[in-house]
Amino acid sequence: MKIAELKPGMRRIDLEGKISAIETPRDVQTKFGPGQVASATLEDSTGSVKLTLWNETISKVAMGAHVSIQNGYVDSFRGELQLNVGRYGVLTVIE
Repeated sequence: MKIAELKPGMRRIDLEGKISAIETPRDVQTKFGPGQVASATLEDSTGSVKLTLWNETISKVAMGAHVSIQNGYVDSFRGELQLNVGRYGVLTVIE
């Protein structure tokens, strides 16, 4: 799948892209306890999307990393599409 095809509410998303920007992680309190969240920008040949990274996933990626996401989902926050790996998804850094 390509980024240009993403729409809010989509599930079971598999795609690859390159991390073009990453924000500084911030501490948050969730219903599962304290954690960290950061936003990154994921790009492919068709466009870009905000990628939400949680906890240990944040340290896996760096600027310019080529990543693969399996079983992700898309939602919309403040009118902007967001791709999430979620509890059941997998983010893999491709060498």
